[in-house]
Amino acid sequence: MMKQREVTDNQNTTWTCVQAYAAVNSEAAEKATVISENAAGEVPVVCTPRGGAQTVRLQLPKSWLAEYSDEQLVQEIIQQA
Repeated sequence: MMKQREVTDNQNTTWTCVQAYAAVNSEAAEKATVISENAAGEVPVVCTPRGGAQTVRLQLPKSWLAEYSDEQLVQEIIQQA
């Protein structure tokens, strides 16, 4: 099961964020996650808006799903959008 989060920004755009490779439960996906992790311990996260705006790619700490507040996630999206 893919882990994802939805957040809504101050313009009422709802974003769905997923970690790259999180959709696959396998050893290969685990290796891909490790390989994709950067030196700062961050992983690629893709946030897709509802309603046609452009997808945003982020580099976030591995713990982003559990430890980032909605506000922090929205701030990251706004900075990259």
